[in-house]
Amino acid sequence: MRIARFSIDGNVAFGAVEGDKPDELVLDIIKGIPFAEHELSGTKVPLSKVRLLPPVLPNKVVAFGRNYAEHARELGNEVPDAPFAFFKPSTSVIGPGDAIQYPSFSADLHHEAELAVVIGRMCREVPRERVQDVIFGYTCANDVTARDVQKREKQWARAKGFDTSCPLGPWVETGLDLARASDLTVQLTVNGEQRQLGRTSEMIHSIEDLIVNITEAMTLLPGDVVLTGTPAGVGPLTVGDEVAVTIEGIGTLTNKVVKRG
Repeated sequence: MRIARFSIDGNVAFGAVEGDKPDELVLDIIKGIPFAEHELSGTKVPLSKVRLLPPVLPNKVVAFGRNYAEHARELGNEVPDAPFAFFKPSTSVIGPGDAIQYPSFSADLHHEAELAVVIGRMCREVPRERVQDVIFGYTCANDVTARDVQKREKQWARAKGFDTSCPLGPWVETGLDLARASDLTVQLTVNGEQRQLGRTSEMIHSIEDLIVNITEAMTLLPGDVVLTGTPAGVGPLTVGDEVAVTIEGIGTLTNKVVKRG
């Protein structure tokens, strides 16, 4: 099932996305919230009549860097022996169609297409065999990075945590199991030109590795997001660019880069 979060007539709700053709998609409004008991209302609205929002509002976004060997090498970095985590704040999250605001303190903004794991229940110290149980679903993400700031500052908080640096969407796909999610095509285009193309099977540390690693240290809450790393091909964005992340079996997340006002 594809679960979207949207606004219509000033109200915010969740809905199940139905249909196959982009111009015929509809939302069956959900009674309740997806992370608890809920049911479909049977009230349906065309997707074209609503504004899609970030599919979740995470308490935290845990991201893992250098989790694809070719990406690590393209930036001159060593491949880490263990998962390498950092955070993006909730204020960095935007949804499909929202603008990525080019930060005033950077002159080298980069795109990074990623598979995002959405957590479905509160969990801590998750054993490997229980990882599937704590995953609600998967969505597309763009770990937008101020590369020049990342290089000159020892901490990545500003480089990767600025407002609008974490586009998520267009919805959460709940129908993928771990085996399928571990071998999906991830691609990114800028103005229609392909920049990144890889598969989640190329990850150095698996989805299970990442969930086990981070829950050893902290509790994850329903709606929290784990970013799993980006394949090779990262590169610059400029004001006016339209950047699209497409992940097999999930959908396409599209955002435009604008000058920060």
